[in-house]
Order: sequence, then C-alpha cells, then structure tokens
Amino acid sequence: MTFDHLVRRFLGSLWPGGPSAAGTEWAEARLLPAEQELWLRMSGPDRRHALAVGHRVERTLGHEATRPVLAAAMLHDVGKTASGLGTLARVGATLVGLGGGRTQARDLQRRRGLTRRIGLYLRHDDIGADMLAIAGSDPLTVAWTREHHRPPAEWTVDRHLAEALKAADDD
Repeated sequence: MTFDHLVRRFLGSLWPGGPSAAGTEWAEARLLPAEQELWLRMSGPDRRHALAVGHRVERTLGHEATRPVLAAAMLHDVGKTASGLGTLARVGATLVGLGGGRTQARDLQRRRGLTRRIGLYLRHDDIGADMLAIAGSDPLTVAWTREHHRPPAEWTVDRHLAEALKAADDD
C-alpha cells in the first residue's frame, strides 16, 4: 500500500454519501443476499471505493471476473465495519498499523475503548473473512478478504486473479 493510495482513500472518505443508485444496483446484482447485507453495513465512502475496485477488476479480467472475484473486490474491507471507527480514527489506526501495531492487533482488540477498536480495525482482513464465511460466500471471496494485506508468497488465490484484485485496490 503506497502513501499516495492512503492519501486518495482519506480524501475520498471526506466526501459524504454512498454510490449512485445505478452503482448500488450493479454491486448488489453481483453479491449474494447475505453479502449484500454486509456491503450495506459499509460506510458510503467505503462502498464507493468497493464499487470502483469491482469495476476496475471487471475491466482488467473481463470474463474471468466471476461473481466470487467481484465479491472479493467489493467486500475485501468489510471487516472494517467491526471497528466502528470514523475517518480520523481510521487514519490513526492505519498509522499504528504502519508502526508495527498490526503484529500486536490481537492484543489490542482484547482491551477496551478506542484501543480495542484500533485492534479490530487492524484485523479487518481476518474479521471480514470470518464474516463472509458465515454469510456463505465463495471460498475465493473469503480467501482474498483474509489475504489482501499479506505478501504475495502467502496468497492462496490464483496468482493472476490476486494480482488483478491487488492492483485494482491500490489504484
């Protein structure tokens, strides 16, 4: 994740509201009913970002952008909803993560208050994957959600698909 990506995500999160009705319809047509419920829990700016990632993946992969791949593109950050953090607190949590807090995230989430919420945010990949597994998502969708911050050597998703998903998220 580049600094430019983080700045673009922050600036995008300042604009209120979610995707257009057409964008929402496009996304929901590609999500299972339980996935739609999770997607709607995401903040408006997160849903706009998710939709943009989904569209980039579809343009890149064409016919290879199957429903599970598009669901992975749109739901890879769904675990962030568990933290309940707003924009500024997310910036702080991201900085904690960049400073090595990611390795301490399990300990942080066992605490109380803001510290707990930062720990949940830093573990959004695992939390989101668990949410999607419970929702009955395809194993590919669950795997990418769990692995999207891991190094490529740890990916279990087909390398070609994973690289397209990663590039679309970092764009």
